[in-house]
Amino acid sequence: MEVKLSTSAQRVQDTLVSLGFQNRVVEHTQTTRSAREAAEAIGCSVAQIVKSLIFRTKDSHRPVLVLASGPNRVNEAHLGELVMEAIERADPDFVQSVTGYAIGGVPPVGHRTPMITFIDEDLMHNSEIWAAAGTPNAVFKLTPAEMAALSHGQVVSIK
Repeated sequence: MEVKLSTSAQRVQDTLVSLGFQNRVVEHTQTTRSAREAAEAIGCSVAQIVKSLIFRTKDSHRPVLVLASGPNRVNEAHLGELVMEAIERADPDFVQSVTGYAIGGVPPVGHRTPMITFIDEDLMHNSEIWAAAGTPNAVFKLTPAEMAALSHGQVVSIK
């Protein structure tokens, strides 16, 4: 028997299907909000977790999405060089307004606002990875190639 997904997780599932992908969103009983929690719930390494991090350019206020490997931290100065403008971490209200999702459940696709997207090159070394799917308990499995196709992101060093 199939379990009904929450509204936000179903929105991610519908986005995946509309883009022609067969990936399945699953919701866990425990939280997958942090990379460590997600890895524990799924049974994979933290390096296989995709963190969807939203930044904002300081002057033009454009959203920037970084799809980072779980243990990695973003070098914000380097990211600013890539977008040719200083950047800052986005606050929760900005994240919600541009993605349609709250921090802890932001997926790599299906956002309200198109954004510049960068993919952490370290994610490309895994055969499978796991990304948030709309809630702090929902995830979906995909390959690095699928993530690049879904997000239209540029693979870069984020460290």
